[in-house]
Amino acid sequence: MSLDGYQRLLVTISEQDHTQGLASTSVALVNYGDYQCPTCREVYHLIKAIQQQSTDLHLVFRHFPQPQIHPYAQRAAEAAEAAATQGQFWQMHDILFEHQQALGNDHLVEYANDLGLDIPQFLQAISKQAHIERINEDIESGLHSGVTVAPALFINGIRYANRWENDQLIAAIVNKNS
Repeated sequence: MSLDGYQRLLVTISEQDHTQGLASTSVALVNYGDYQCPTCREVYHLIKAIQQQSTDLHLVFRHFPQPQIHPYAQRAAEAAEAAATQGQFWQMHDILFEHQQALGNDHLVEYANDLGLDIPQFLQAISKQAHIERINEDIESGLHSGVTVAPALFINGIRYANRWENDQLIAAIVNKNS
């Protein structure tokens, strides 16, 4: 906690981050998420709804898998990163949240195939755990900012601590926007 009582995002948004929307928008929303976490899926849907209502949002997704409670979360994050190397991060991201109950290896390959990814390249990245360091960097950045569990949102660098409801989250974003 900082002196003013708010947790702050201590690792700034960089080119390494997965982003949607322009960096020049007035609201930056950083989401630490876990693809197998039911609450993260609810937040994913809230953010999707907000994106449809506002073009003034710079969304950042950072991995925060919690394998101790979600055994498929780490592998799902690896699949998202493997898709990212083929320019399909956000497409895989959406599929993983939409099909949260089916994150086994066979399903991940099916999703990669549905996206038209190079399957041998995808499988090699997964089998060699080529993106573990990238995922661990996201986790470390979250821990550095006080994140202990996903989901965790930061709106313009300040931790969002209210309830995960559409109206409250929209109000928090609008207030940061004004």
